[in-house]
Amino acid sequence: MVSLLVKEKIYVNEVVLGTAFGVIMGPHCANVFDPRHWGSHTNVITLEVMRVVLATGLFAIGVELPPAYLGHHIKGLLVMIIPTMAFGWVIVAGVILALFPGLNFTSALVIAACLTPTDPIICAAIVGGRFAIRHVPENLRHILAAESAANDGLAYPFLSLAIYLTVESSRGVAIGKWLVIGCLYQVVLGAALGALMGLAFCHLMKLSDRLGFMDRESFVAQSLALSIFTIGVVSTIGSDDLLAAFAAGCAVAWDGDFKSHIEGEVFSTVVDLILNCGCFVYIGAWMPFTLFNSPELGITPWRLVLLLLAVLLLRRIPPLLLLYRWVPEISGWREALFSGHFGPMGVGAVFVSTLALSRLPSPQSPPQSQAEYLAATLQVIVSFIVLGSIVIRTCLRLLLEKENH
Repeated sequence: MVSLLVKEKIYVNEVVLGTAFGVIMGPHCANVFDPRHWGSHTNVITLEVMRVVLATGLFAIGVELPPAYLGHHIKGLLVMIIPTMAFGWVIVAGVILALFPGLNFTSALVIAACLTPTDPIICAAIVGGRFAIRHVPENLRHILAAESAANDGLAYPFLSLAIYLTVESSRGVAIGKWLVIGCLYQVVLGAALGALMGLAFCHLMKLSDRLGFMDRESFVAQSLALSIFTIGVVSTIGSDDLLAAFAAGCAVAWDGDFKSHIEGEVFSTVVDLILNCGCFVYIGAWMPFTLFNSPELGITPWRLVLLLLAVLLLRRIPPLLLLYRWVPEISGWREALFSGHFGPMGVGAVFVSTLALSRLPSPQSPPQSQAEYLAATLQVIVSFIVLGSIVIRTCLRLLLEKENH
């Protein structure tokens, strides 16, 4: 009832509103529901909720990009993604190692991998509103949206390498499995399958439309159905379902025909809004506030705050300031600084951390091994960074708008 006032006048989006409402409804306030006390299925539910929301968001970004966008902008996109993610992964791992002495470097790499992706849901909420249209150039909005979608899927290789190094008996076995499974089977096969399914459905929908079998509303419904179908197929065989969803969205809208059929329709926007709001309500209630001060695990508020500041300052800004000359979509150092600052963490970080937790042993109290210690601290650290990222970027946006007025 007050969405226009809140989003377009106060510049607070559904991400912040959903998270705040989740905190209020969660176990630390009203105690209406508590996702962390749903028994042994808590992590499975969290993982699948994040997976569905991410997949629909990634598919939507692929569809909304200009036709054949990846074909024309692949160079700049790869420069923004691979070296930037690699730099942030190693630097953040080094900071984690320094702040949390109970973790070794491999465990720090696992946590840092969860923080490498830029969240596409928060990205869409920020670069798609009136504020962004007024203040952010179109070329920058497109490249940031594409990067946020692609790097969620490309977080898999960083995570899988660190996980294999943690659980395998030797580095040779770990690196071999990473190359074959983490890179070829998950990333390359996942992207290829997503693109093939997107192209196949694109041709099927064109044929059905020419024969008069398909109405306009069905094109909109296919957007949601195809994203869920893609992650269902690809995740079943164990490949990178998030990258597949983005590839399918780009492929199905490659020539612009699909986008022309759904342009002006609000159903997909409403579905995205409902899923996103529900997801951040879930995240707000899921936040483990009581664990943010766990001295027995080496976790204290001051360490978490220092890590948050280091992540915001070092994860993206330095590499993009160094590399922006090789990104045609970024025209100067100011845009590079904005792009470096623009690295929200949210659903993607929660998803990757939950996925990592599913591959680690259940921790005892106290933890009996490095893998158990990692499992006990992983989501506590990641959830604090996610919460801090949402709060700080909202405050910065409000300050910028106040200055512009």
